[in-house]
Amino acid sequence: MSRRVFVSAGAAGIGRVIAERFLSEGAQVAICDADPAAVANFQADYPQAVSAVADVTAENEMAGFLDALETQWGGVDVVCANAGTGGPAGAIETLDYEDWQNCIAANVHGAFLTCRWAARVMKAQRSGLITLTSSTAGLMGYPMRSPYAAAKWAIVGLTKTLAMELGPFGIRVNAICPGAVEGPRMDRVVAKEAVARDMSEDEVRALYVTGVSMKTWVNADDVANSILFLASDAGRKISGQILAIDGHTETLAPS
Repeated sequence: MSRRVFVSAGAAGIGRVIAERFLSEGAQVAICDADPAAVANFQADYPQAVSAVADVTAENEMAGFLDALETQWGGVDVVCANAGTGGPAGAIETLDYEDWQNCIAANVHGAFLTCRWAARVMKAQRSGLITLTSSTAGLMGYPMRSPYAAAKWAIVGLTKTLAMELGPFGIRVNAICPGAVEGPRMDRVVAKEAVARDMSEDEVRALYVTGVSMKTWVNADDVANSILFLASDAGRKISGQILAIDGHTETLAPS
């Protein structure tokens, strides 16, 4: 039987690349995403996949989609809790509380709803892999991005805890910590930081490279490669790990 793989926020960006890579290996793939246009594009390109519009922070939407997926598949082998948002940029005293809440909700509450379902289903079958998307911002401080850093550190704690809870049932849980990933999402992040730091976007991009040992950004395929490795037989004993895919970030506050 082919592997059954669910990717949240899977219609665009990193999530789409993860979904595409599993599809190319013959897996059954399901995605959800809050962006109707992105889901429509994904459906058009991959009609063999299960796809739906669902907001990871909306309990009813996620429960409806995931319960239907469980009925259709009878279980799940790989769950990628990938959804998140960059949140606002700025010194903490300038931030709006609603923006803070939205950032925490998309990154942390969405992961909770996804992992709660995955844990129940995988416990019943006594097998499975869960990956959560954290960030290098979940490994160190990140000036001007406190909501995002707080959320991604929470994902690290959730990963470590779930690996302990679920390990006895044959379930592995790991976090992926991408660095700066090329693409539209980071373009938006750079634009926000440029305003917050009173710098040009090119200057902000240069700062990201300055703080990385390999002096380079990463791409979505780099992230997907790591998840496919974890899902392979070669990764079958890897659990509770926080894996940075970033060219070694030395600091998120380069001088």
